[in-house]
Amino acid sequence: MTGSPLRVVLVDDHEMVVAGLKAMLAPFAGRVRVVGSANSAREALDVAVSLAPDIVLCDVRLRGDSGLDLCRSLAERAPGQKVVLLSVYDDEQYLYQALRAGAAGYLLKHIGGEELVRHLELAATGTTVVDATMAGRAAASAARLERDEFWPGAHLGLTQRESEVLALLVAGHSNRAIAAELVIGDETVKSHVRALLRKLAVPDRTAAVAAALREGVFR
Repeated sequence: MTGSPLRVVLVDDHEMVVAGLKAMLAPFAGRVRVVGSANSAREALDVAVSLAPDIVLCDVRLRGDSGLDLCRSLAERAPGQKVVLLSVYDDEQYLYQALRAGAAGYLLKHIGGEELVRHLELAATGTTVVDATMAGRAAASAARLERDEFWPGAHLGLTQRESEVLALLVAGHSNRAIAAELVIGDETVKSHVRALLRKLAVPDRTAAVAAALREGVFR
């Protein structure tokens, strides 16, 4: 892109993450300029409305209101404001929720500086930007649904990744073992477990395994 650098506001409830993003973007000062930052969705709303940046780059999970809440609030107070969500969660369900909330993109935190800047530039032009791996998986999931091919637990509202986590719970794996098997972080596993407990309406892992067997999800 040519012209003035994109004006970006960074939002994360960890100061070290904000500092890391600033350092990552610093070599691209001719293309991107960080004009502000915030540590919560509520603070970010005021900052974004005041500074009117080209892009708000925000973590999905924040203390208190989430990045999804920020998307919805900005849609009311600053229509047209573009929010790109940055997350460690690679489940398609988070992607779908982000797009429904009006996000201009959903990227994963392992992204490199050059790729991040390129995606921000695309988002500024109105293109919806999505992590390539997640986009491919979402397309594959849509194709399976179109062919009426469902993963175990889909009829209970489980995402494919939640189904994979549940299968490993049934097999007796710990959170750490599940993380290693699926190549995801421990916190991501915990998030998936909380989600599937809620969807199965059970209080703990043991009850989730019992429900899975009772419902015939896994045999």
